[in-house]
Amino acid sequence: MPESQTLEWKSSWRDDHLKWVCGFANAEGGTLVIGRDDRGKLVGLPNARFLLEELPNKFRDLLGIMAEVNLREDGGKEYLEIGVPAYPNPISYRGRYYQRSGSTLQEIKGAALDRFLLRRFGRTWDGSPLPGLNAADLSPQAFAQFRALARTSGRLDASALAEPDAELLDKLKLMEGRYLKRAAALLFHPDPLRFVTGAFVKIGFFQSESEIAYHDEVNGDLFTQAQKTLEILFFKYLKASIRYEDIVRVERYPVPRPALREALLNALIHRDYMIPAPIQIRVYDHKLMIWNPATLPEGWTESDLLAPHNSRPLNPDIANTFFRAGGIEAWGRGIERIFEACREAGTPPPRLRFSGSDLLTEFAFSDEYLQLMAGTRTGAEEKTPSETRVETRVKTRVKTPDRLLELLREQPTLSLSAAASTLGKSVAAIELVARNLRTEGRLRHTGPKKGGHWEVLK
Repeated sequence: MPESQTLEWKSSWRDDHLKWVCGFANAEGGTLVIGRDDRGKLVGLPNARFLLEELPNKFRDLLGIMAEVNLREDGGKEYLEIGVPAYPNPISYRGRYYQRSGSTLQEIKGAALDRFLLRRFGRTWDGSPLPGLNAADLSPQAFAQFRALARTSGRLDASALAEPDAELLDKLKLMEGRYLKRAAALLFHPDPLRFVTGAFVKIGFFQSESEIAYHDEVNGDLFTQAQKTLEILFFKYLKASIRYEDIVRVERYPVPRPALREALLNALIHRDYMIPAPIQIRVYDHKLMIWNPATLPEGWTESDLLAPHNSRPLNPDIANTFFRAGGIEAWGRGIERIFEACREAGTPPPRLRFSGSDLLTEFAFSDEYLQLMAGTRTGAEEKTPSETRVETRVKTRVKTPDRLLELLREQPTLSLSAAASTLGKSVAAIELVARNLRTEGRLRHTGPKKGGHWEVLK
């Protein structure tokens, strides 16, 4: 049997092995076998009977735990099996905390240690008290916004909404004794950055992976961050294709608003606020990406996150307040709703993956949308079920291919990125136009990629 999450072999005993006992106690428990080498071969333990009496005392005095020590014999060789139970409270060895992970031993440090200690004491980060914060410090506008949302949702009694701010905080379970919780600072303080590093949203438009064109920062309470971020994204960063059904103008964005709203709320509510980094939203001409500092629930993998699951919020007090305001459900369907919104809108489903301590949500734009925004389709016609003529076009009906040809005729050594800047288009859009022009035989590039030149063909 190989070493595993619950099994470790040691050929002899050293007090340093108390780290492994500590690691088992802080994980799922396990068995430490003394008298087998790293391959599991029995080598025997000459002082097994002495250690049988000595080790329980060490476990009690140095770790504060009880572990079962059993003497075993095989082929005339004695060895020990130490059965370590999983402890609900945190166990340390000489002031340090260890945890078994797979077949390795990990020392728990930094933010991971904070999470571990809070979890073992039955606490959450957002539910911990925050001395120095008073109800009078909070934003009246944030309370007014919450009351309006909660009144519409109907998830909080009208009598509770009529209470003064301090009493409303108590109804929302945002107080512990005379202290406000950290969640209250994020939900209702006008400047949560005073208390939580990284509690804001960064938005940037990128022309390439390394070149940013412009950016914004969104601060304030979490309700304000959610509202303003969506407004900025849809009014400044995302461009809509437009079609007309009779006299009705229909705008279609590359990411459906319900999907982006749900993804943003998931990021704000479930992010790991112990990581001092903001949520980052990167918008390109062909995709939108959300980087969210996040931690999976203990024992979960990416597969568990994508599969149907119950609600396991990292910040339950923040999640409860957003639920009362009608912002989210409480059934663990946030990711499922994102995919549903994309299916209904006919846009590509997002890609979710963990990268280090970040949850990355990537929305790729459809090929149809990219072609429309590149100006390759400026007057398509189609029939609706009612035989209504539909005109599909982009907001700007400038003939991008002709403008690009004129520009490259005048400046044949111009790069496509420089052409995109001159024409006020994205690099990907201009690359798509150039590719189509080359396919049509209207444009040709001669020489190396760097140092060559363009030829506009008749």
